Amino acid sequence: MDDDEIEERLQAIGRVTIRRMFGGKGIYSEGCIVALVVRGELLLKVDEETAPVFDAAGARRWSYARTGKAPVAMPYFTVPDEALDDPDLMADWARLARAAGHRTAAPKTPNRKRIVSD
Repeated sequence: MDDDEIEERLQAIGRVTIRRMFGGKGIYSEGCIVALVVRGELLLKVDEETAPVFDAAGARRWSYARTGKAPVAMPYFTVPDEALDDPDLMADWARLARAAGHRTAAPKTPNRKRIVSD
């Protein structure tokens, strides 16, 4: 999946930033990760609130397996099939992913100034 296709599919959530990572791509909205591309497949970010919605729509959860280790379920699901050819449905799923990404983003710590004593 090329960057233009990613941007087109996720246009409903505004500008996205795409970064290469782990042999795939990380897709960010306003500094929060909202999706991945792994082996050419778009995976949308979920959280406790949205995972059941994706599951009910027949989307598959991505799991990561390292050699000799048990697979780990990751917080990403495939795009539900019906949304692949329907931009309006894709927009709804993209918004859910953006919301999950923002809810689960690590809080930013304020920059602390170093106190220098004389």
